[in-house]
Amino acid sequence: MSRYRGARLRIVRQFDLKQTLRGLTRKRTDNRCMPGQHRKKRNDSTKKTKNSKKVAQYQIRLQEKQKLRFNYGITESQLINYVRQARKTKGSTGETLLQLLEMRLDNIVFRLGMAPTIPAARQLVNHGHIVVNNKKVDISSYQCQSQDVISVTKNKTIRTLISNFINSKTPKNLLRNPQIPSHLIFNKSTLLGTIKSVVPRRWIGLKIKELLIVEFYSRKA
Repeated sequence: MSRYRGARLRIVRQFDLKQTLRGLTRKRTDNRCMPGQHRKKRNDSTKKTKNSKKVAQYQIRLQEKQKLRFNYGITESQLINYVRQARKTKGSTGETLLQLLEMRLDNIVFRLGMAPTIPAARQLVNHGHIVVNNKKVDISSYQCQSQDVISVTKNKTIRTLISNFINSKTPKNLLRNPQIPSHLIFNKSTLLGTIKSVVPRRWIGLKIKELLIVEFYSRKA
């Protein structure tokens, strides 16, 4: 399954989220109808069957998995690999999975406030505008470590664009830039960020039930 490149608010409406997926889009919507031409109502009653409970449980797990995948902008195969890697690590598999995704370079750039979304941060990385420990890194899935130093290349145009975004006022139709989490340090004047430690679970900016995702992949990964 390839990376999603379609309408982003459609995904927010599809999951009926009160809070948008910040990694995917900053836009907000008050439209609670399902996306599509006929706008199916969410409370429509359906006939109960013997397998309805089983289907409902699968649907809930699938939705949590899709929320995670869309927020971080990763493919299905990438997510499966992260689940496998998390299982090999000591500790909670679900929490480790989230930490692996949070320590991706594109997400770190986003969490430092240098880009409005993870796709925008991924562009900065892929185009070679981000430096890690004084070495240019153009792989968005690069796994950052504690004490890594993240900076921007000396390209004046890019540095100006990032500085303007950081210092700009947020329009009313967009969400404000999220607070920089406690495990990161960022200097706005020098555009220099430092990773103090692995992100704590409470600072992961996504309301999700990671245990359901682990259960979803119990027989697949």
